[in-house]
Amino acid sequence: MSIVENKKAFFDYFIEERFEAGLVLEGWEVKSIRAGRVHVKEAYVVIRQAELYLIGCHITPLLAASTHIVPDSTRTRKLLLNAVEIRKLIGKVEQKGYTLVPLNLHFAKGKVKCEIGLARGKKQHDKRAATKEREWEVQKGRIARGDLNA
Repeated sequence: MSIVENKKAFFDYFIEERFEAGLVLEGWEVKSIRAGRVHVKEAYVVIRQAELYLIGCHITPLLAASTHIVPDSTRTRKLLLNAVEIRKLIGKVEQKGYTLVPLNLHFAKGKVKCEIGLARGKKQHDKRAATKEREWEVQKGRIARGDLNA
C-alpha cells in the first residue's frame, strides 16, 4: 500500500533499477506518515561512508505530538539496505550520469519502506517525447471509445 509517490522522479529520470529500503524513523514520524503528512518530491538519496541517507524528505509533525521532543521535519534519515546491495549501488552511482532517487514510501508488513531507484537523468527532448507518447495514449483511448469530441 503506497503512502506517497514521487511522480517528478519519473518525469525527470529513466529508472533503471528499483530497491526497497527500510527507514530509521522516530515514533512521531511513523504516526505522521500513517496520517499521510509526508512529501518526497524534493527528496534525494546520498551515499556517505558506505551508508545511504534520505535527505529532503519532509514529514510534518502532528499537532498531538509529544511535548518533550522537538520534531525536525526535514532531518536526514538513514536508509537500511543489505551490504551487497549498497556496494552494488555505490559502483553504479560512481558511473557518469547515475543517481539515486526516492520513488515512493509504502508499508510492507507493518513497516515503512522507501523504494529507491537507480536513475539516469532525462534530457529535454526525452521529456518532450514522453509527453507526446502519453498524450497519444490518451487520444488512442478516446478513439477506441468512440469519443471523438474531446
